[in-house]
Amino acid sequence: MPESTIAAISTPKGEGSISVIRISGGGAIAVAEKCFVAASGKRLSDMSGYSAAFGEVVRRDKTHIDEAVALVFRAPKSYTGEDVVELSVHGGIVPARECLKCVFAAGARSAAPGEFTKRAFLNGKIDLTEAESIMEIIGAKGEAALSIAKSAKEGKISRDIEKITDKLLFAAASLAAYSDFPEEDIEGLDGESFIKMLNECEESLIKLISGFEAGQAVLAGVRTAIVGKPNVGKSTLMNMLSRQELSIVTPLAGTTRDIIEKQVNIGDIILLLSDTAGIRDSGDVIEHIGVERAIKKIQNSQLVLAVFDISQPFDDEDKKIMNLLKSKKCIAVLNKSDLPQKADLSGLAGFDTVLISAKNKTGYSELSKEISKVCGTTGLSPDDAILLNERQYSCATRAKTALSEAKEALTSGITLDAVTVLIDDAVNALLELSGKRASESIVNEIFKNFCIGK
Repeated sequence: MPESTIAAISTPKGEGSISVIRISGGGAIAVAEKCFVAASGKRLSDMSGYSAAFGEVVRRDKTHIDEAVALVFRAPKSYTGEDVVELSVHGGIVPARECLKCVFAAGARSAAPGEFTKRAFLNGKIDLTEAESIMEIIGAKGEAALSIAKSAKEGKISRDIEKITDKLLFAAASLAAYSDFPEEDIEGLDGESFIKMLNECEESLIKLISGFEAGQAVLAGVRTAIVGKPNVGKSTLMNMLSRQELSIVTPLAGTTRDIIEKQVNIGDIILLLSDTAGIRDSGDVIEHIGVERAIKKIQNSQLVLAVFDISQPFDDEDKKIMNLLKSKKCIAVLNKSDLPQKADLSGLAGFDTVLISAKNKTGYSELSKEISKVCGTTGLSPDDAILLNERQYSCATRAKTALSEAKEALTSGITLDAVTVLIDDAVNALLELSGKRASESIVNEIFKNFCIGK
């Protein structure tokens, strides 16, 4: 277990009502006691956990720095599982910085990014999925994202993974027992019930994996390109979705020559929007660069909003764009629905389509619903276990692959030893997901992305 005492400012830097200096470790109370003098004269070391004292932070020479409230938490009933003292001082850069200097002079060292939460993990207060959920709570950009993160923090992912792991451990134990005592009847090892158990585990993993992409649309956002030929209403759509005049709108073709980007919330989904240059053959060197960038954006985007002007017949440029989008997740946004329709929509067969008038700001609700449907968030429930990131997704996928191979091995008559190895592989992937068997390098990689003070 970590033995050094760490400290950091846990509140955002800048002016505010209070700043909190968090101190954690075996020497937290002794360090704080050198810096804090209670108005009552009571020593922090004489205080019980979950208690507070008003006083002041002082330097070694007893000069006053600031008034403060000291909160004492006793191990193991603290965030980190260690003794913790939090000093709440007046908000502002200077008071917090001077108080932190005093804490360092008293024997604490600066906490590394995420080190408080890392200690909570190492001390068994939380598992890795719960630790990762904390960063999602901090960074939540909408109510749905916050609900998903809170559900993970409350252990929803952990419980589902533990159920699958327990079943697979039982399966592995049954196979091991059979290897040692082949003449005995081993509980759970008859063919039908054993396959049923593996099927249940595989179905649970498939459910977890299948919800990942929709969860990411809510938690991390969807890279989305707005594309189309010039003057179809791309920039007007960008302004409608962002509710800001971000893109310049003129009747002149080729007004947008570079990519304009904005993060917007469409219902529960975060769209990382890019308004691109109109795609057409152009002799203008600068516009040609913009067109190349637009095509590259299509290739790198997770979702494309392809805008078509249905008040005009589709031409070769429209058809070229349709061909570019055949392998992409795409919504055909049929703009200028306020004007008489002249376009033949048969070329858009197979595309998800929505009618809008970006100029009149109509069709927003229908487009929002279509985006939700295409991104798979329509039936997404925060009550379900939703994988939070690529690490968790990779572990779940590896476990599912190993389990599928184990089932195939059973039915093809491969020796039970080989089946056992595959089930062990699935178990190891799940234990890595929860952090019960994660390598030090993986743990370090996770926590280095946290902010200092958390």
